[in-house]
Amino acid sequence: MQLVVARIGRAHGIKGEVTVEVRTDEPELRLGPGAVLATDPAAAGPLTIATGRVHSGRLLLRFEGVADRTGAEALRNILLIADVDPEEMPEGEDEYYDHQLMDLDVVTADGEEVGRITEISHLPSQDLFIVERPDGSEVLIPFVEEIVAEIDLEQQRAVITPPPGLIDDRAEVASSRDAEAEESAETAETAEDEDEGEGEA
Repeated sequence: MQLVVARIGRAHGIKGEVTVEVRTDEPELRLGPGAVLATDPAAAGPLTIATGRVHSGRLLLRFEGVADRTGAEALRNILLIADVDPEEMPEGEDEYYDHQLMDLDVVTADGEEVGRITEISHLPSQDLFIVERPDGSEVLIPFVEEIVAEIDLEQQRAVITPPPGLIDDRAEVASSRDAEAEESAETAETAEDEDEGEGEA
């Protein structure tokens, strides 16, 4: 199975290094020196990683045969693709490869449909599920234990317990409740003012 593990960004410095948008949970395995990767478009590869290092929270790679900034700039936006055994599982418990999570249905703990995972974004601080809602909009779900309660690969779903405001519908409900509370408070204040006015008369 071939999976996209990174997208090449802009050139860094003058020695052929490029920034990389990582799309794998195991960059040290998939994007280590010596790794040979297919590319999209295919004509740009294969590319062999010569060196890799982290700079200011971003992964920098240099490929064999690319020695200057001009060569690095020519690689911008190319996707890096690795061959992965579809039966392979991560070593850590409760860890998953991106391809296992893609297209999972996302539902809340009380059964409300949220959408479908279309992409996983790997940020320095945390991973994010990019979820497509039934209406075509997108919502970002942090892949953290406090929010993602369960990953059920057999049922092909991810169960979440989102805090208020994370999902639009919940934000609207919260806003509606706030509006109702404010209206009730205003009604109570008006009644108190009327009572005071009658007392003064």
